Amino acid sequence: MPEPQPVTSPLTRAAVFLVLTLEAGGEETVREVLADAPGMARAIGFRNVEASLSCVAGIGSAAYDAVYGTVSGGSRPAGLHPFAEIRGPVHTAPATGGDVFFHIKAEQLDLCFELAARLTQRLRGAARVVDEVHGFRYFDRRDLLGFVDGTENPVGQAVDAALLIGDEDPGFAGGSYVIIQQYLHDLDAWNAMAVEHQEAAVGREKLSDIELPDDQKAPGAHTALTSIEDEDGNELAILRDNMPFGRVADGEYGTYFIGYTKDPGVIERMLRNMFIGDPPGTTDRLLEVSRATTGALFYVPSVDQLEAAVP
Repeated sequence: MPEPQPVTSPLTRAAVFLVLTLEAGGEETVREVLADAPGMARAIGFRNVEASLSCVAGIGSAAYDAVYGTVSGGSRPAGLHPFAEIRGPVHTAPATGGDVFFHIKAEQLDLCFELAARLTQRLRGAARVVDEVHGFRYFDRRDLLGFVDGTENPVGQAVDAALLIGDEDPGFAGGSYVIIQQYLHDLDAWNAMAVEHQEAAVGREKLSDIELPDDQKAPGAHTALTSIEDEDGNELAILRDNMPFGRVADGEYGTYFIGYTKDPGVIERMLRNMFIGDPPGTTDRLLEVSRATTGALFYVPSVDQLEAAVP
């Protein structure tokens, strides 16, 4: 299989998330920078290899044709499409789009910052940053609601099976997809809830992170709506690399949702369950205190595809 980008690398203490839009005539520069991004990450990360600097680059649906259409013979990844807004009876998952995405992470924020700066300098005049978020680890991998995030991530051989495109789309084997959203939390409302009500809404014990029995979960519990199966009853997994973010002075407390998968339909089904309900009307209880403000989908090419696109 072609070499994948480091989508399966371990969770870290810090991250920088960048979303960019193409500038007119910037396609060739973007193609070159995406090909160089793995090498730039290695060079900067070598200053402190223990900090595990990595970078994953993604490209949006419209930008894919502009950047890679001339070098791919017009072929496209089967699952690549614009993220579609999900409008439920009460809550909405907006679609805000984007052409290029960088997920930069390490055990130290300074390495993330350095790589982000170098990438954006190289892209000046070719792509414009429209969203930049700095994420951080909060205690023992908890979100700002106080619950551990990412407990059900796949492990071992199940990681590649869930994340990496294979024989189902052989021209893009080794690639992946990523969906991103930002959620802002009303912590005053959340903290006013009794812990047992919080646990019922999430579907887990707050301190131990142990999942509650189904009969103790509230209708619309987050874990119930986001645990989905295929037609044969096999659970469908994604990899969540979520990070808290915020600005204390502005009263902004958020979670940057980032989910990797070989089939974006899996995450989209989870989101429909959350925002529309399963059954319809039983929406995610966390949305009563959390509001989605962004939404985008990107294809993550393999390293081989990135490098092959540049002579």
